[in-house]
Amino acid sequence: MLDVDDVTKNFGGLIAVDDVDFEIDDGEIVGLIGPNGAGKTTLFNTITGILDPEPGAVIEFDGRNLVDLETHEIARAGVVRTFQIVRVFDEMTVLDNAAAGALFGSGDSLSRAEARERGRDALEFIGLDDRAEVTAGSLPIAQKKQLELARALAADPKLVLLDEIASGLTPGEIDELTGTIGRIRDERGVSVFWIEHIMDAIMGVADRVIVLNSGRKIAENSPEAIRNDAEVVEAYLGEEA
Repeated sequence: MLDVDDVTKNFGGLIAVDDVDFEIDDGEIVGLIGPNGAGKTTLFNTITGILDPEPGAVIEFDGRNLVDLETHEIARAGVVRTFQIVRVFDEMTVLDNAAAGALFGSGDSLSRAEARERGRDALEFIGLDDRAEVTAGSLPIAQKKQLELARALAADPKLVLLDEIASGLTPGEIDELTGTIGRIRDERGVSVFWIEHIMDAIMGVADRVIVLNSGRKIAENSPEAIRNDAEVVEAYLGEEA
């Protein structure tokens, strides 16, 4: 589904992402972990069109080249994301926030009523439909994260990228979130690529985990194998223990 090859990103000579390659197959949940500054969010930004990778990079989704596409074109190709810092439209209702995702991500010409219908469906799936008519800015952080996820799903994606969506949540909220992420794949057929620092969350749901350190991919394997990888433990997991 997603083919990433030879992706590098420099910032004034500082290499944030260094020749990274991997694939994500249809129906997979893939984790992306690594220390702060490893290049995880920068990699997300290159995939979703916020940043341009260095020349020679290959980023293909369902056989379509995403390099040089605008962010809305990438969303309409089926790739959407959430952000590490929650970005909801505070003055809009929860429902209109979700509907905005449908309008932005749809390749069709949706009416406002159709977009709101898609938004309501996404809110019901996430469990936020009872808050549909309140302003998004009044939500607590956990529900704002739910709203970001609902807004992404309202775009009817094939692949959703989640950037530290579990950060700041309580253990109970994290358990609920991981269950929802599993349902996104199992019930909606959406693949997931997930950056996370909370290891119990990501290791319990991911099919495969990719590890970045100083911009380089240092490992890619099952969660169990990653936990026992000496280089990963030295670079990252050791400080989590």
